[in-house]
Amino acid sequence: MLRVATGLERIASGDDGVLRTLRGRKLGLCAHPASVDSRLQHARQVFDARQLTLVALFGPEHGYGGEAQDMISVRDGDTNESLPVHSLYGPTEADLSPRPEQLEGLDAIVIDLQDVGARYYTFVWTAVLVLRAAAARGIETIVLDRPNPLGGEILEGAPQRPGYQSFVGLCDVPVRHGLTIGEICRMVQEIDGLERDALRVIPMLGYDRSMAFEDTGLPWIFPSPNMPTADTARVYPGGCLLEATNLSEGRGTTKPFEIWGAPFVNARELVKRVHAEGVTLRPITFQPTFHKHGGKRCFGVQVHVRERQRARTYQLYLRLIAETRNLAPNEFAWRKDPYEFVNDRPAIDLLTGGPEFRELVDAGDDLRDHLAADSLKTRDFDRRRSAWLLY
Repeated sequence: MLRVATGLERIASGDDGVLRTLRGRKLGLCAHPASVDSRLQHARQVFDARQLTLVALFGPEHGYGGEAQDMISVRDGDTNESLPVHSLYGPTEADLSPRPEQLEGLDAIVIDLQDVGARYYTFVWTAVLVLRAAAARGIETIVLDRPNPLGGEILEGAPQRPGYQSFVGLCDVPVRHGLTIGEICRMVQEIDGLERDALRVIPMLGYDRSMAFEDTGLPWIFPSPNMPTADTARVYPGGCLLEATNLSEGRGTTKPFEIWGAPFVNARELVKRVHAEGVTLRPITFQPTFHKHGGKRCFGVQVHVRERQRARTYQLYLRLIAETRNLAPNEFAWRKDPYEFVNDRPAIDLLTGGPEFRELVDAGDDLRDHLAADSLKTRDFDRRRSAWLLY
């Protein structure tokens, strides 16, 4: 049973207060495959059914159609839509923001993107870049809010240190930030000093911060190719860290980010050394069909989240990576290739928000003080975020 009405659902149901903000205006729509209502109708169809005037479409990373793999640039118009489709994930960093000519003639741009609640999932930063570009031209941004699949009460991982902002964290928020996409845009509006009329958030009805995604009654549509279930989202705050190593994060399997490993991982010894509340670690053997170690037999772990309220997957994967490095110091390696348009800092530093974790792991030092300091900084952000909360 549907318990939560998203911003899009309010349009689909004929909420006159919402429709009045959209009627008679030339609209752009930034969306992806998960931009659906409770009947699985895409936002484009919902807008057409309500006779709203769409003149352009925009797609984030993975594309408007959602088919591109991670860090694969998408060209404008790569779809069978009749309207212009502008990619906001091209080959250069400049392509992450809409160009002035793409916003020409718009009265407002509507954002309907399903986020997964982790700082490095780039859809929230696409929304922020759209907001900034539109505000600079006097165009209103309208966010159709959606749930944070991880809920809004538990936060993990300190905000970034100065100098470590990037497209996997444009603004200083915890890794597991506990905000909706609308709340993050409200935060940026205040921090950037944008005009009041630059942003309108259409809030959800029936949502509260304690909800897991399953509590909302909404259908899960994978928002990117390797985010197949809400279970994937639960491990992603930690699982994405594997992208910054030579460990397979499970791309090329049916359980990306839940399954991970490499040919050199001593999985049985690893699960003896690492224990975490609310989670079971199960040694496995797997063979990715593509991506890292594609076609090779890998040894690793499947992370089973048993108790959502107790599981802290960001801290868990930090510990798993550190212990893997200890067990295989000659085989384990950090990613050295450019990562999300950054080539002068290691990917792991961008993801964790600074060099401290990498330096501790390389030195073989204990992580307990680092994790405790992280938690203190996260609690400080939790106290500051109240001004931006909608629920």
